[in-house]
Amino acid sequence: MLRIRVIKTASGASAVQVIYYRNRKRVVFKHIGSARSSQELESLILVAQDVIKNTSADIPLFEDFKLDNLLYLDKCEFLGVYSTFLYEAISDVISQIGLDKIKKQLLQDLIAIRIVEPASKLRSIELLESYFGIKHRRQSYYQSAPQWLKLKGKIEDIVVEFARKRYAFNFDLLFYDVTTLYFETFAEDDLRRNGFSKDNKSQQPQILVALLVTKEGFPIAYSIFPGNMFEGHTIIPVVNSFIEKHAVKEFTVVADAAMISTTNMQELLRSNINYIVGARLGNLSYEQIKQIDKSITREDGKTIRLKTDNGYLICDYSSVRYRKDKYEMEKQIEKARTIIENPSKGKKVKFIKTTCEQIVLNQALIEKSQKLLGVKGYYTNLEENIANNQTIIERYHELYRVEQAFRMSKHDLQTRPIFHFKEEPINLHILICFMALVVSKHIELTTGDSIRKFLTECKKVTDARMLNKITHSETRIRTIYSDKILGYIRSLNLSH
Repeated sequence: MLRIRVIKTASGASAVQVIYYRNRKRVVFKHIGSARSSQELESLILVAQDVIKNTSADIPLFEDFKLDNLLYLDKCEFLGVYSTFLYEAISDVISQIGLDKIKKQLLQDLIAIRIVEPASKLRSIELLESYFGIKHRRQSYYQSAPQWLKLKGKIEDIVVEFARKRYAFNFDLLFYDVTTLYFETFAEDDLRRNGFSKDNKSQQPQILVALLVTKEGFPIAYSIFPGNMFEGHTIIPVVNSFIEKHAVKEFTVVADAAMISTTNMQELLRSNINYIVGARLGNLSYEQIKQIDKSITREDGKTIRLKTDNGYLICDYSSVRYRKDKYEMEKQIEKARTIIENPSKGKKVKFIKTTCEQIVLNQALIEKSQKLLGVKGYYTNLEENIANNQTIIERYHELYRVEQAFRMSKHDLQTRPIFHFKEEPINLHILICFMALVVSKHIELTTGDSIRKFLTECKKVTDARMLNKITHSETRIRTIYSDKILGYIRSLNLSH
C-alpha cells in the first residue's frame, strides 16, 4: 500500500515521498519534491495523493509505473512547440511516393523542410531542429551530398512508377516546357550563362531547366541546360532520352510555340514522336493568313484544320480573344502614331516601318493582324480520326499545368535565385527542389488545396513540449485535430 512520507532534509526543507513497505523495509516509490514553505508542502502533498490515486494497488507492478503522463502545471516547464504533425504528414507522403527507398534520411528531411520553409542547405539543417526537433550534423551534409547526384536516375524511376500506379500514367501524353533560373552573381561559367531571361534578369547568368509533367501536372523528369542555350534546342534531346530510357512505343509531346521550329517538327516526325504545339500565326505567309481568314467561321468554338509542311494547322476562334487582340492592336497602333508624330520619343514598336528615311505606319502588318484577330493556332501531326480539333485544343490548354509546376517551384519552393557557384551544388539544389515539387504536387492533387493552404492548416497542429520536473522527462501534448486536418489524414491516408 502506498503512503505519503514527509521528512526534513539537511537543508531544512521538507521532502515529500511516496513510499511502500516490502519485507518490513521501507521502499521509496517516488520522490515528489522538496518544499520550503507550507504552501509548497501543501502542493507537493496533493501531487503525492494524486500519484497514489492513479497507481494500481498491485505492489509488484509498482516498478513499471510511469508518471510521465501525470502533469502538474506548477511542476512543469514549457519548453516550446514542435510542428511534428507537419513533418510526419510530409514524411508519410514521401514514403507513399517511394522516395524513402533511396535510404537517405538527411536528403528526405531536406525535402520536407524545403516544402515548409525554403532556405540554404545549412540553414535548413538548423530549421529541421527548430521546427521538428530533428538533429543532423552539418558535417553529415558535406559527407553525403556529393553522392546524392548519382540518385537522379533512380529518383525519376521511382516517380514515374508512382505516376503509373497513382495517376494511371501510360507514357502516351507528356507536357514539356522550360524556364530560367538566375544566380545572385554576374560571373559566368560553362553552365551559368547570360541569355534570354524569363525572370527579367538578363544581366545575370542563368540556367535552363526543362520539366516533363503528366496531364494532371505531376512532374516526372527534368533536365538542366546552359543558360544561353535556345530553349527550342532542348526538347529533342530531352524527349528522345525519356523515350529511350522507358522504351516508350507511342508518345505525344505538348509544348508551346517557342519550343518548336520547323526543324524540330521534322525531327519529331523522324523519331516517330507525335506533337501538339502552339503556332505563331504572325509568322505565316500572307497567303496562308488569307486562307485562314477565308476559311474560319467567326463564332465561338468554330475550328478549321489545314494541311501544311509542319503538319496540320488547327485554328479556333474566340470572341473574348478577339476583344483582347483588338484592344492590344489598337493600343500598339496608337503608340506607333505617337512615335511617327514625335520621332525624338521613338521606341521600337510593332506597327511602324522606315521608308526613304521616313517613319510610317506598316499598313500591311496591320492588315495581317486584323485578319487574325480572335484566332489561335496549333500544329499537330495527329490525324483527325485519332484526335479531333477540339481534343487537340483541349490538350494544348492543359499545358498550363507545367506553368503551374514552375510557379510552385519558383515561388512556394523558392528555387530561384540560386546562390551556389559550382556545378555540383547547383545540380543538387535542383534535384532537391524537383523532389519537393513532386511531393507538393501530389499533396495538391490529392487534397484539392494549394500547398500553401496545406502548410497553413498543418502548422496549426503543434506539439507543446512540457518538462515534468517530478520525473525530469519531456511530455508532448498535441493540438486536437480540426475537421480540415482529419480530411487531410483521410485523403492522404496518413498514419495517424
